[in-house]
Formats: sequence, C-alpha cells, structure tokens
Amino acid sequence: MPFPKSVASAVFAGLTLVAAGANAEPTIFFGENTTPDNFVSGDPLAARTDFADHLSGVRTETFSGFAIGNTAPLALNFTGTSSTITATLTGEGQVYGVDPVSQGRFNTTGATAGPTPGNWWDVSGLFQLDFSEGISAFGFYGTDIGDFSGQVTVALRDANTAAVTTYTVANSIGTFNGALLFWGFIDAAASYDRITFGNTANGTDFFGFDDMTIGDAGQIVNPVPEPGSLAL
Repeated sequence: MPFPKSVASAVFAGLTLVAAGANAEPTIFFGENTTPDNFVSGDPLAARTDFADHLSGVRTETFSGFAIGNTAPLALNFTGTSSTITATLTGEGQVYGVDPVSQGRFNTTGATAGPTPGNWWDVSGLFQLDFSEGISAFGFYGTDIGDFSGQVTVALRDANTAAVTTYTVANSIGTFNGALLFWGFIDAAASYDRITFGNTANGTDFFGFDDMTIGDAGQIVNPVPEPGSLAL
C-alpha cells in the first residue's frame, strides 16, 4: 500500500497536470493507489483528506439517491454559502452498483474500512456538469482508470471569462484492474460554471466516478498553499 502523501506532495504531484489555456491556477490535489482491493485507502484517501481540510459546509454527491440504471440528465443539489447550488449532469454514462465488483469499478462512499455496497456514475466517454453558479472547489474519487490505457481529462470553464483550462489526470497507464484515485482542485481566485470530463481512451476504458464534492469561494477555509511555492 503506498505511503500517504502530505498536502505539499499531493498538490505538487497535481501541478504536473496543468495544461495551456488557464487564466487562474488552481491548487490540485491528487493521489493514486493501483491496488486498493475495492476500498478507499492510501494516497487517494490522504489527498481527499487534505482537500476536505480546506472546505467547510460542503455537500458530497454519492449517487445513492438514484436508481441503478438511471442515465443523464441528472439533477444534483449542493449546499452553497448562501443558497443551494444546482448542477445538471449530461452526456454519457449511467448510475451503476454491483457487489461484488468484477469489472474493477466500485463504490467509494464510506468504504475506508473495506468494500462497501453502493452506487457510482459509470462511464467511458464524455459527460458534463453545469452549475447554477460558479464553484471554486471540486473533487472526486475515480475507480478502474488506466487498465485499458485511458486517462481522464477535466476541462474547467471560467464563470467570468468563459476561458477553458483542460487538465489530464496523471493516473498510471496499464495498471491492474480496479485502481483508485482522488483528483480535486481549490481556486479561491476564480470560479467555474462548467466541468467537462473526457477520456483519452474514449469508449474503451470505463471508470467509476463517485463522491463528488463541490464548494464555492465562501466555503474555502484554511489557507491553501500556493502552487508556485510548492513547486519550489
């Protein structure tokens, strides 16, 4: 089992993911465990803990409120600083849940002590999240990414300028079936109203998307280290 990263290590690993086109530079949190044995542990858990330590009053979408087989569009609700933030999930995929899991994807909600039955969003192609107002923090667990040589792409659209920044999540390629990762960002200086997910192995490398957490600028607490300082 990989040794958990510190905040600096988790964010520094994420800095290698930045692609061209950004006006803002979010702080990225990333951790991967290629042999999680169908539960949440190691670097992904450490990265999500680091991410959550900088947020207060946020809600996480677990997909437990949806029936297995539900497809897009899905209407999602999150707690904002002053009002409910709604999100609409469109594109490919479906709500899925199998126990035990033979395909490698698995439920991550509450699964820190061992495998736990539950739901997730199961997808191999493009899907998109549109928010009713700009968000400044976003994170998720992903399962079974990379065993068919796929890497997840995340495109953030700035709520004020409409500029789009695309990140490629640096998950391992050709890994064992059932790998786990956490990826997230916090950006107190900017907000984003659309997040589009892609896959470099579109249509062939399925992955599970679960425990999506979002927050607005008012929900960011504790100073987030500046990416430039961590890089140094």
